[in-house]
Amino acid sequence: MALIAPFRALRPTPAAAERVAAVPYDVVNAQEAHALANGNPLSFLHVSRAEIDLPPHTDPYSDAVYGKAVENFAALKAKAPLVAEEAPSLYVYRLKMGNHVQTGIAGTFSIDEYDRGVIKKHEHTRRDKEDDRTRHMIDLRAQTGPVFLTYPASPAVDRVVGRITGAPPLFDFTAADGVQHTIWRATGADVSELVAAFDAIPRLYIADGHHRAASAARARQQLRGHNGAPGEWDTVLAVAFPDNQTQVLPYNRVVKDLGSHTPQSLLAKLREQFVVKAGPATPVKKGEVAMFLDGAWHTIVLGEAPRDLAPSDRLDVSRLQQTVLTPLLGIGDVRTDKRIDFVGGARGTSELEKLVSSGRCAVAFSLYPVSVDDLMQVCDAGGIMPPKSTWFEPKLRDGLLSHLI
Repeated sequence: MALIAPFRALRPTPAAAERVAAVPYDVVNAQEAHALANGNPLSFLHVSRAEIDLPPHTDPYSDAVYGKAVENFAALKAKAPLVAEEAPSLYVYRLKMGNHVQTGIAGTFSIDEYDRGVIKKHEHTRRDKEDDRTRHMIDLRAQTGPVFLTYPASPAVDRVVGRITGAPPLFDFTAADGVQHTIWRATGADVSELVAAFDAIPRLYIADGHHRAASAARARQQLRGHNGAPGEWDTVLAVAFPDNQTQVLPYNRVVKDLGSHTPQSLLAKLREQFVVKAGPATPVKKGEVAMFLDGAWHTIVLGEAPRDLAPSDRLDVSRLQQTVLTPLLGIGDVRTDKRIDFVGGARGTSELEKLVSSGRCAVAFSLYPVSVDDLMQVCDAGGIMPPKSTWFEPKLRDGLLSHLI
């Protein structure tokens, strides 16, 4: 089963929601966060990235940063203001980006189920990033940004969502990046029906927010003490979207040099293994990778993946790594190799062309996006997705719904 529980959200007033809402803390660096929050004292980035209000080059993991986050959180509660709901609720959260629309349920989900693998993960986490968000949660006594979950679409959930979204929303605004955020509050019988509908869903999958989930589990261990007393810390704030609405964009690769190769010799080596033909910049199907090299786009036809491979090894991103990046370009561990970088699909293939044409990189690879079904198969097999293989878009906003623990 998938347990979902209503909670007493701490949220901005409708009039302040647009100014409070902020991009997730981990999709911007300190300089970008400072620019986004500049001139907006209500931006939640003052809480999630409090180093922007301290001297430049402040260690983001220093005591001063967490102290400033606590101070800014208290100030925001008064200024925005942020209000606590009188009764526990669930929320319907709709994201609209261009023609794409996805509608999820915001609530709190069981950390016990996360620990048992009912909430499945697909990537490893870094201890330093876990340490950061764990302390952030404990010092603020709040989970301030939701985990992004996906689940096998449920007609029972859809029916309740259809009824709720027929009413006026709590929040409705379009952010500076053009993404529309609309949130409805669910109460009464709607909450009961949603809880029952999720109880029939066998498993949930983390799409985005692995470090938030891992940090919530660690924060619980510290907050509940030795007696294991139950509390709000036993759950994690998340928004769950049905798999048939969740959008995954490619996570593309750029390599800074060709190693021992010239463009001509690299093409020759590729043609020894694969069919290589001209363009386009975006692959048209799974099993094809677009490559921008020496001012032109080429399609590398990987072909159909052998069925005897593990689900994670059948992915185009894995096959590109195993057949091109490692043996031909000498790229080993993509987590640590400084010769490779990654470009989220939302930035488009023009960004890849710009990086190569400017000389900052030598070659770029544009990938066909991994599907949600691919992700679920990897998780169900107990596997881990390759690093930087999924880019979920549009993104949720921090600060709209916080969970006090």
